[in-house]
Amino acid sequence: MNQEINNGTVRVLRDYTGRGPTKARSVIDQDSVTVLFADTLTPAERRLAEGGKGDHVLNTRHEFQRLMRDDLVKVVEDALDRKVIAFMSTNHIDPDYGVEVFVLEPVDSEK
Repeated sequence: MNQEINNGTVRVLRDYTGRGPTKARSVIDQDSVTVLFADTLTPAERRLAEGGKGDHVLNTRHEFQRLMRDDLVKVVEDALDRKVIAFMSTNHIDPDYGVEVFVLEPVDSEK
């Protein structure tokens, strides 16, 4: 399941931004999934960040994350056959990391 989530989320990021992260690692917990990405920025984003426009890069990434939400959630829901009830996402420029956090609906025994 981890590999399915890693590959699926990287594919979504690549489809939206033109380049996916080169590293992805997911941790599946009882009620959450966290995917940590490394080497996420496109060459253009790196140049902007180097030119002092890091805030612009982060704002643009935030807009992409809002647009990608449904596709990213579907990757996790399909892999785990569980509903995602919350999604959070952020990026960091230096070092270049990103993270997606999915909160899963509790199973009946957890309610």
